[in-house]
Amino acid sequence: MNHEALDGIMHPKAIAVVGASATPGKIGYTVLDNLIKQGYTGTIYPINPSAEEILGLKCYPSILDVPGQVDAAVITIPAKLVPQGVEECGKKGVKGLIVITSGFSEVGKRELEDEIVALAHRYGMRILGPNIVGVLSNSDGMNASFAPYLPLPGKATLVSQSGALLIAIDAATYTRGVGFDKMFSIGNMSDLDFADIIEWLNDDPNTSCITLYIEGFKNGRSFMDVCRRATKPIIGLKAGVSAHGAAAAASHTGSLAGAAKVYGAALQQAGVVQASDLDNLFDRTLALSLQPPMNGDNLLIITNGGGVGVLATDSAERYGLPLKFAPPEVQAELKKHMPDFGSAKNPVDLTGMAGNEWYHDAVKYAYAHNWVDGLTILYCETAVTNPMEIAQSIKAAIDESGVNGKPVSVSFVGGERSEKAMAWLVEHGLPAYGAPDRAVNAMAALREYARMKAIASESITPCGDEGRAIAMKVIEHARLDGRDSLTEIEAKQVFSAYGLPVTRTKLATSEDEAVKLAQEIGYPVVMKIVSPEILHKSDAGGVKVNIKDEASVREAFRTIMANAKDYNAEAHIHGIAVQEMAPWGTEVILGSVNDPTFGPTMMFGLGGIFVEVLKDVTFRVAPVSSSQALRMLGEIRGAPILAGVRGESPRDRAAMAETICAYSTMILDLADEISESDANPVLVYAEGKGVKVVDARIILKKK
Repeated sequence: MNHEALDGIMHPKAIAVVGASATPGKIGYTVLDNLIKQGYTGTIYPINPSAEEILGLKCYPSILDVPGQVDAAVITIPAKLVPQGVEECGKKGVKGLIVITSGFSEVGKRELEDEIVALAHRYGMRILGPNIVGVLSNSDGMNASFAPYLPLPGKATLVSQSGALLIAIDAATYTRGVGFDKMFSIGNMSDLDFADIIEWLNDDPNTSCITLYIEGFKNGRSFMDVCRRATKPIIGLKAGVSAHGAAAAASHTGSLAGAAKVYGAALQQAGVVQASDLDNLFDRTLALSLQPPMNGDNLLIITNGGGVGVLATDSAERYGLPLKFAPPEVQAELKKHMPDFGSAKNPVDLTGMAGNEWYHDAVKYAYAHNWVDGLTILYCETAVTNPMEIAQSIKAAIDESGVNGKPVSVSFVGGERSEKAMAWLVEHGLPAYGAPDRAVNAMAALREYARMKAIASESITPCGDEGRAIAMKVIEHARLDGRDSLTEIEAKQVFSAYGLPVTRTKLATSEDEAVKLAQEIGYPVVMKIVSPEILHKSDAGGVKVNIKDEASVREAFRTIMANAKDYNAEAHIHGIAVQEMAPWGTEVILGSVNDPTFGPTMMFGLGGIFVEVLKDVTFRVAPVSSSQALRMLGEIRGAPILAGVRGESPRDRAAMAETICAYSTMILDLADEISESDANPVLVYAEGKGVKVVDARIILKKK
């Protein structure tokens, strides 16, 4: 990315407002007024051919008439005039453009938007927008927007696709007490997008945490790559997950791949901490902007109230940080700072008698102990304590411990005095919340960040055979045949080319041939209809299992053929597949979709005919390493089945992980060809006995 362009937009020494207005209420007036009144110390050039002076500043008819260098231009003129304005900015040598004007791709005028981007690039400029609120920066004293004021100062930076939401969050920073140094509105992302801005912010000394409001990406994989490389925490709230513009669901995977699951997987793989809603976005931003990651699972909670301690314990389990009892030596020391009826297990209940000294000494000892990976401190306001003094004792204990790099969160439950004490804590770098579950959720965010950065930093080595040449021959044959799907036998040939362990399967076009193949393969066998128009064979009565002799083969052949014709009289029937009947194993499913945002995306879950009912699946964007695949095995609700339950031996998780890895290699390698695919069921055998792909389906991209 050209950092100079964003440097010009974010640290301009001179700004031109193209379309500056002398009429209050117009955007050109508001932007100019905000720059003047809210602390911008650089040079401001109003551009308007119909005015000589606006708000006490000399006005210029064109940016070409400005005598000095201009780093950034805020464009507020009507959409039809923007191309001319962009070209004049380019001739002037402007570095970056903040295009507030709307009326481009959001109303169907894509060509006009493409035109201004092409013009900007011709002159080495970059565009933020169009259709945006603008840019706000506390560290630069710059409100180049029509938001009413700069946000409460802080260490986070917000990047929002919604301009209206940015304005609302800007105002809410003062009531919520969560500060931001910068706010970017990115609108249509015609040029600069999330990835560009994140890359720039990762080097910004005034940003410690990057907060995103996301509606969609231009290039999901570019976003993931930049986030993986980032050294600062990134938190994202994804909107619009209730529906997905995916292709028609011809496979089980296609029907299950919703936006929430695919985006959730992509953000996790990218190392982005996710927020559940707007309140949670504020809470997690506060924690991630002020505290280091939590690099272990041992959370200790200190409280003066049993009730809030129980609530926090419930929250810790809900948010993936179940509490453990503190070691005996820790409990023994903490017992010194509470009455006999207190509890030092975890939560540590100092009781309502706890004052400044007990809080100070307990926090100082616990925070410094190696067993403690993170500390949450709760306080219920009482008549015998002063919340501000408790807050100051907590801060002093942390400072005096001599420990750095370990996170803390705080919750004070009480009235106005507690609110003021929490505001003081935030000002002094400790995130504080009005409810214990919010403080615990903040710690969960810090733990998630540590875990996901470790995952995002893993190298991914493709596994499976390099079978592209074989696969392409199969695919090209199907395309020459005018088909957009492979038969099961063809799909298994593709799977096998990438090292997937498929069952032996051959095609019979007559009863006699079916009998011959069954004898070659060995009884018992399975027989299935093979037709590009019948993808879900069980629904059509097109599957017969456990066939043990010649008579049964002949009967199955006739029955399957009759059922298929009843199901779809127009179906083109290639014949009937005769395959080995694999021994019983735990049924799972592998699948893929070619997601419009992230490309080849992998699914794993419990398989069989009820997969769409159970919906016990998890997703990853390909490629998937063996270690990531093992984590996928543990994410489904049915994970205990794979671990072995009710006397069953554990399933071969290592073989399953390698199969997932190979499958992801295949879908990434054939991304231009495969739209959707399923391997269902895949039978997983006892540890050391491997897996077997029983059925296969591949839907090709239409060309």
